[in-house]
Amino acid sequence: MKEWRRLVSSFSYALQGIVQTVKTQRNMQIHVAFAVLALAAAWWLRIPRGDVLLVFFSIALVWALELVNTALEAAVDLSSPEWHAKAKTAKDACAGAVLVAAVLSVVIGVAVFGPPLWEKLTVWLAV
Repeated sequence: MKEWRRLVSSFSYALQGIVQTVKTQRNMQIHVAFAVLALAAAWWLRIPRGDVLLVFFSIALVWALELVNTALEAAVDLSSPEWHAKAKTAKDACAGAVLVAAVLSVVIGVAVFGPPLWEKLTVWLAV
């Protein structure tokens, strides 16, 4: 029973970290908004299951890296309150990782949503 409580506590702490990041980080709020839009578009466009899994993977990758970025920034700010070149390098590199994942997500989004969206638009414009 003790192990079960520790497992539940671990999940609780993880969820608190996600909620705190969503509440306090503007970029995470943007990621969440775009994730909701992407999933709604996937439903509306009836995207095939395999492609939806790519979308879910992209969302999870961006969110995970944004969470890591937030954690690293907090740790760097705590350990180096004054400006330092190495602190800047660490923060910039982590932000760069989020950017790479976000760009990849856009590429996947264009590949997944582009053709069915184009098809819907041509049908609407033909009417």
